[in-house]
Amino acid sequence: MTKHIPLNVLELVGISDNQTVREAIEASLDNAALIDELGFKRLWFAEHHNTRSLASAATSQLIAMAAARTKNIRVGSGGIMLPNHSPLQVAENFGTIAQLYPDRIDLGLGRAPGTDQRTSQLITRTSSDAQNFANSIYDLIGWFSDEGLGHSVPVTSTVGTGTNIPIWVLGSSMNGASIAGQLGLPYSIATHFTPEDYKQKIDMYRSSFRTDSPTAQIDAPYVMAGINVIVAPTDEEAEKIWTTTQQMLMDMQTGQQRKLQPPVEPEELGSAEQRKMMDGMFSLKAVGSPETVQKKLEEFTEETGADELIIVTYTYDPEKRKQSMELLADLWF
Repeated sequence: MTKHIPLNVLELVGISDNQTVREAIEASLDNAALIDELGFKRLWFAEHHNTRSLASAATSQLIAMAAARTKNIRVGSGGIMLPNHSPLQVAENFGTIAQLYPDRIDLGLGRAPGTDQRTSQLITRTSSDAQNFANSIYDLIGWFSDEGLGHSVPVTSTVGTGTNIPIWVLGSSMNGASIAGQLGLPYSIATHFTPEDYKQKIDMYRSSFRTDSPTAQIDAPYVMAGINVIVAPTDEEAEKIWTTTQQMLMDMQTGQQRKLQPPVEPEELGSAEQRKMMDGMFSLKAVGSPETVQKKLEEFTEETGADELIIVTYTYDPEKRKQSMELLADLWF
């Protein structure tokens, strides 16, 4: 039997058309408890703003609630978009959670706004340039250290002190991969929605990796790769469930603001040109029966050389998502 690498879940808190926001959040927390029992290693919450289909806006609050509902799984951000936040506030938010749930909290950081340009103007606090990003991470490492002192300013984070929260860099571009390597931090690559040139990006991260960086926290490159996953009893059923994700992508492309839509027959989905576009953007996916998904995940692991995988799963029906997680755990663990 092939030895499988750790498997994680990226949670964006999808809101189905027949759900309230509260129901969507509750469903995501129910899923957190389930995947904890099933043996997944990490649950990360994303940060998105001004979208009707996703409720993952207040990332640190969701992490705290999920940590309270679970026992073993690591819970973290995938990620906090650092230009939207004061680094000290990030240290205090995550430090507070880590004080209650020690050795279970991850901090994944990105440089993108996580929203449209107009909303970005309302929430952006700092520059997204690489040097500012590196300086903020250096301060965060200081605030999480046993001394609890920022490196650029003599300010202490009392709640962050001694938590030693591990930091990951999230990226979708060649530049982001290089930054992650130069900082000497683990790298989570967003292959689930930017699949192009992913092998070159991973190679760039590995070749750029520096252990002598003041921000370095690991001794060698470490990669987590994202992939879209839906498991159902048959390929046909999984492909139909997948059409909810495809409709969401079409809405993103056209600027239409809708909640997640019910599945449709695949041949009813948009024009041939739209289907081709979706196939390109979501080319890295494992959608199908347990046998199909296992084969695709094993191939993806080999192609990326990843140390861990992180999956994204949207379903209209929360029960179908639970079914997918259970079937996935059966085939992988």
